[in-house]
Amino acid sequence: MNNNELQTEMDELEQLEIQLFLQGIYEWYGYDFRDYAYNSIRRRIWHRVYEERLNSILGLMEKTLRDSECLKRLLLDFSINVTEMFRDPSFFLAIREKIIPHLRTYPSLRIWHAGCATGEEVYSMAILLQEEGLYDKAKIYATDINEKALGIARRGQYPLEVMKKYTNNYLKAGGAHAFSEYYSVSGNVAKFDSSLSKNIIFAEHNLVTDQSFNEFHLILCRNVMIYFNKTLKEKVYQLFHESLTPFGFLCLGDKESIMSKEYYQAISSAQKIYQKH
Repeated sequence: MNNNELQTEMDELEQLEIQLFLQGIYEWYGYDFRDYAYNSIRRRIWHRVYEERLNSILGLMEKTLRDSECLKRLLLDFSINVTEMFRDPSFFLAIREKIIPHLRTYPSLRIWHAGCATGEEVYSMAILLQEEGLYDKAKIYATDINEKALGIARRGQYPLEVMKKYTNNYLKAGGAHAFSEYYSVSGNVAKFDSSLSKNIIFAEHNLVTDQSFNEFHLILCRNVMIYFNKTLKEKVYQLFHESLTPFGFLCLGDKESIMSKEYYQAISSAQKIYQKH
């Protein structure tokens, strides 16, 4: 057997080990990562192998299935928490200009941030709705698979050092006030005002295994599905379609593309904002 054949065999064996590992997590704990993008999940598994001071994927599988604390650490590796206040300001500006006029026509609003991570985007939406006079009639559901990230989101506390960047994002997104009005400072921490979280429900939800739990006028899921394969993306898009009201809006990340285009009208292709037919 030459070197290329040996490497191919090793790659196939590694892929089998990863499949067995993910199947074991699904059957024992109920978390389904089997349809996540292979290269991404492989990197995160090996990261956890090294962090646990193990030598193999099978060793990590044995430890994870016997040690729920190891599972928690693995879930943190699998959960991608890259976010910021008013990330991509032009997106939030498009929300103000293209979606808010529609939302004004409803007596009450239900909004879902799917994969909300540590909550910065959720508080951004709360600020936007407050400035547009819609917050009091809105209920925002913010969900994530990562309970640790949700804990940060619930507290609404972020490092003071990032507030300058967040302020710039806010202003570019059409912010109408001084951004500092929305938070208080204690030491090196900025805590957002409790009035912003009064209509927010933070909850654990797994896009892969959990079902629709309400009907929403607006769903935001930005740069979460870039880690899913085609099969899983189709499943999640179906979940979103079922969860939207007629003429509801779906917002994706800049690295994502809509599937089932026949069910949606592009409101802003550049900002990945779509309206259900």
